[in-house]
Amino acid sequence: MPQKVELKRSMGIWSGLSLVIGTVIGSGIFFKQAGVLQTAGSSTLGLLAWLTGGVITLAAGLTIAEIGARLPKTGGLYSYIESLYGPVAGFLTGWMQVVIYAPAVIASIAGYAAFLTANFIGLPTSSATWIAVIYVAFIAGINLFENRVAASFQVITTSIKLIPIAILIIYGLFFGKVNALGQTVSDTVSHGGGFGMAILATLFAYDGWILLANIAGELKNPRRDLPRSIVGGVSLIVVAYVGVSFGVYHALPSDRIVALQNNATFAVVRAAFGDFGGRALSIAIIISMLGTLNGKMISFPRMAYAMSLDGLFPKYLSKLTRKTQEPTNAILTVALMTIALAIVYTNGVDRLSDIAIFTIWIFYTAAFFGVFILRHQTLDKNVDPATLFKTPLFPITPLVAIIGALFVIGSTVINDFSGAVISIILVLIGLPVFYYYQHKRQQQ
Repeated sequence: MPQKVELKRSMGIWSGLSLVIGTVIGSGIFFKQAGVLQTAGSSTLGLLAWLTGGVITLAAGLTIAEIGARLPKTGGLYSYIESLYGPVAGFLTGWMQVVIYAPAVIASIAGYAAFLTANFIGLPTSSATWIAVIYVAFIAGINLFENRVAASFQVITTSIKLIPIAILIIYGLFFGKVNALGQTVSDTVSHGGGFGMAILATLFAYDGWILLANIAGELKNPRRDLPRSIVGGVSLIVVAYVGVSFGVYHALPSDRIVALQNNATFAVVRAAFGDFGGRALSIAIIISMLGTLNGKMISFPRMAYAMSLDGLFPKYLSKLTRKTQEPTNAILTVALMTIALAIVYTNGVDRLSDIAIFTIWIFYTAAFFGVFILRHQTLDKNVDPATLFKTPLFPITPLVAIIGALFVIGSTVINDFSGAVISIILVLIGLPVFYYYQHKRQQQ
């Protein structure tokens, strides 16, 4: 009888940390300082927005870390929601992420990396679409090998992206001559929202850390490594975001940062290293975004794989290649959906991923409530309660995560009602798909 092929448990703590950091930190850390500052209205409030967003994200990470330790399954958020609230809720979680959000967000990141690449090497911007296709195909190709190859690529790209982050923090701290606190911005965003909208912008920049949970089945010790990777990774991300923002605010006057917009960090690096520094930063950002692409390509196909195993997606998605122990069909399917979206829907990909984020935060909220449910359930007899990760400062920490999630949902409804409605409709489209597969399973 042929041996059953299973996912390979070969990823340790360093792979986990790199996936969390590398998946979250893409280009936002280099480009969002001006937008958050302008929306907040002052440098003090801008830094406070980054810190508040970081505290909410850390509370969310600590909450999910306990859920992941109690439910160490491949599939991440889909598996958690399915275990907590049943198959319908679980399917809708996975449906939104795999079919809509995954191809949209991967195409969006690839498109922006391609645009930077075209500018860097002097190609017309019209070539960006095909560069994006090449990037997606390249990252998908890496993921077709054993998972240690993609994990190694993630460690390398994460290490590289930390270099300009460290430079921006150090230069701003020791060579900046502007007071980073107390500066006001004369040209503030006029649509309202102020500090609250600035926090919302940072929460979107922090998003993506939960994707590590999708590969829990490939971690050597998921009950130990998943919580450590999420908590450690999110903590480092908060330090990086607040540190870079402080460095930029300390190096340039607020009005100058707002005037420069996306070029603010380039101005700081050029002040330190000249034009060479600006070009080196461009390369570092492109590499950073390839690392983010890789993290997404590792994570999302695992969710499709888990749903297929449960009979809720086409069966071919649950096939593992015997030699590599990788969900090859799921990886290729996500890559092809992404490439199709990048080619056909070039100008609307960012909008689609923004719309999908709203629904994901609804499912985040449900997951955060789940820690209260799990606390009242009996632990698996094979689990030692003394070694199980528990959310510190319970119940304050999960309540902070829930309040933050409700803030994102409420803010989106107020500021983008049409997007919220479209997002809900896209989720509900998954219902007939679920009942189709449910009926199909019952007939087998």
